[in-house]
Amino acid sequence: MDKIIISGGVPLCGEIQISGAKNAALPILAATLLSDQPHAIARIPHVVDLITMKRLLSAMGATIEERDGVCAIEIKQITNAEARYEWVKTMRASVLVLGPLLARCGEASVSLPGGCAIGARPINLHLDALRQMGAEITVEHGMVHAKAKKLKGAKINFDKVTVTGTENIMMAATLAEGTTTLTNAACEPEITDLALFLNRCGAQISGFGTSEIVIAGVGGTSAADCLSGASYSIMPDRIEAATFMVAAAITDGDLTLRECDPDHLLNVMRPLKKTGVKVSNGKDWVRTSGKAIHAVDITTEPYPGFPTDMQAQWMALMSVSNGLSKMTEAIFESRFGHVAELRRMGAKIYIEGANAIIEGVPQLSGAPVMACDLRASSCLILAGLAASGQTEVSRVYHLDRGYERIEEKLSNVGANILRVKG
Repeated sequence: MDKIIISGGVPLCGEIQISGAKNAALPILAATLLSDQPHAIARIPHVVDLITMKRLLSAMGATIEERDGVCAIEIKQITNAEARYEWVKTMRASVLVLGPLLARCGEASVSLPGGCAIGARPINLHLDALRQMGAEITVEHGMVHAKAKKLKGAKINFDKVTVTGTENIMMAATLAEGTTTLTNAACEPEITDLALFLNRCGAQISGFGTSEIVIAGVGGTSAADCLSGASYSIMPDRIEAATFMVAAAITDGDLTLRECDPDHLLNVMRPLKKTGVKVSNGKDWVRTSGKAIHAVDITTEPYPGFPTDMQAQWMALMSVSNGLSKMTEAIFESRFGHVAELRRMGAKIYIEGANAIIEGVPQLSGAPVMACDLRASSCLILAGLAASGQTEVSRVYHLDRGYERIEEKLSNVGANILRVKG
């Protein structure tokens, strides 16, 4: 397996261009199942999860070509409405094909998804909502089997905010008969990006970006009704951008991030400023400079709160800040797997249920560490950038699921970082 070797203690300075958002590209690729016409989608990052999604769509009948940074995809006919375990075992987002397949084909079989080991992320909210729209659903032998001659619009209230659930049902509802209203829907920018793409394809969606989304189904009486094709550019990756903002802060560096959306980063910019780091921005850039001095408490929340996908990176930063801070993980119950590895590097972190108490130390010490999930991988890289000596991060296949060329981008701004092929 590949490893990443870091010699820390070097301030990062320069500019980094932000890639398209993995978490926006995944549902948008899944949404192409709703159309039999060609799409041209730009800014799809070259990461493993998206490679997996494209292979999955190809297995269902898609023709895909990549040229000059644009993905041309067309699914004239769905030849296989099944997503088997071997295709989805590494990627939870594979469940996003369920709604579109069911809406277009009238049936779908999707393996229960895999992905990062960060606690239970059940899809019962997806299934309950589809049942309310008239689907017959069974789960057996690790597979979800769904049938519906034609989905019907419904009023659906999610018991818990769910990003993929909102996306899945929003896609399914575009071809349903009648109007679907989603309440307690997720408000993430990735939801907005998907809705904008779907509307460009002929869907009628309003209210996205709020907790109530209304989808007026555009399908007729046939399950084979489709949306049109469209050209679209994926939004910038706010988690990648926020990770690099923390990289500047943890190394006492000065980084300018290009082609990002500062409005999507306010939930990270605000607490960063409280640490003493300087943060400024323009229309499509953010600059972060200086070192985090003050410890700042954080609780993860659904958007627009502090993102759970930045919890691990923030913990690395707090490990070298002055004073005590508390990190409360309110989204996932098992997302502290990186704590043991940070302790190997000299961090002082104590777990109390859903809370991590962090006592800042002057400097971390490089050590061999092992990543347990995607965001833990970037957390350990950040810690290595700040540490004295050498840090060796193994199991970086997690990293490749969500960050495009991260070691190259960091190297270009001064990091002593190297990938060693295993």
